[in-house]
Amino acid sequence: MTGPAPDRIVDIAIGYMGAKQLFAASRIGLFRALADGDRSVTELASATGTSEQIVRILADAMNAQGLLDRQDGRYSLAADAREYLGGAGATDLAPFLGFLNEISYGHWLQFDTTVDTAKPGDLQMDDARWGTFMAGVMTYNSLHAAMLARGFDFSSYRSMLDLGGLSPDFAIGALKANPDLAVKFVFAPMSTQGINDALAAAGYTDRATVEPAETATANPGGEHDIVMVNHVIHRFDVEQNKVILANARAAAKEGATLLLLDFFLDDDERQRPIDALHAGEYFVIDGTIVYPESEVRSWLEGTGWRAREVLALPGSPRVLVAEAV
Repeated sequence: MTGPAPDRIVDIAIGYMGAKQLFAASRIGLFRALADGDRSVTELASATGTSEQIVRILADAMNAQGLLDRQDGRYSLAADAREYLGGAGATDLAPFLGFLNEISYGHWLQFDTTVDTAKPGDLQMDDARWGTFMAGVMTYNSLHAAMLARGFDFSSYRSMLDLGGLSPDFAIGALKANPDLAVKFVFAPMSTQGINDALAAAGYTDRATVEPAETATANPGGEHDIVMVNHVIHRFDVEQNKVILANARAAAKEGATLLLLDFFLDDDERQRPIDALHAGEYFVIDGTIVYPESEVRSWLEGTGWRAREVLALPGSPRVLVAEAV
């Protein structure tokens, strides 16, 4: 065949089929059924309580995507599926997949209306849906925190400010990595109990303090040598973000490090896909914004920070690493 091939277009167009099959495979327990070793279709059907026809469809689809290996008609978990879907790893993504299936997917069905009106979809949330939403979001945050702990060296720091985030897992990961680190959490008041519970469960209450304050106006003060602002900027408008970053700088000593974690639109020749996809996800769900990295860098420069590098975390947002000047 000569000329361009259509594979990429078709793969994008049918991508939702693979996503729905992944959600279904997780929901029926296909990955967990393989946690102890390989199984045939008949064995998987018995273990999941699902018909052999459906199990074969889902197992083959997951094999096609590389999440399952197949040999002599028996299926087994690939390494990433074992770690994140099999139930034995530190981060089980099943609640995140449940959120995508039950909440996010329905909102993407409203995306044409969002495109035509520039307005988010209708969440139509009740208590059960909020439970699914929060379980998924917090699981996704746990993944991001794990990837940050893997990709950034916290060992040289002694005083951390965690400002305005949604999850204490980022700072807890830093506390695990550095026994000499102390953390001050300045989160919205509604997060206080969750932070205290997480610190108690991890055994770090003696190395952390919690000071409730609304993120948009919090002025935490101090002389911290590292500041984390995780999953904050997409939730606020431009002027609010400038205030948040200025207040973060006021709480940092000269030369301190800022970890600004979020999804960003970039100006590279090829946009990083996960960031662009989340720009649509955030907007269709609640109208929040994935900002261009270049714009965020200008906020940093105007609030006493100098961008130093960018860390691209696997399956997660990027981190703009900056220095207090």
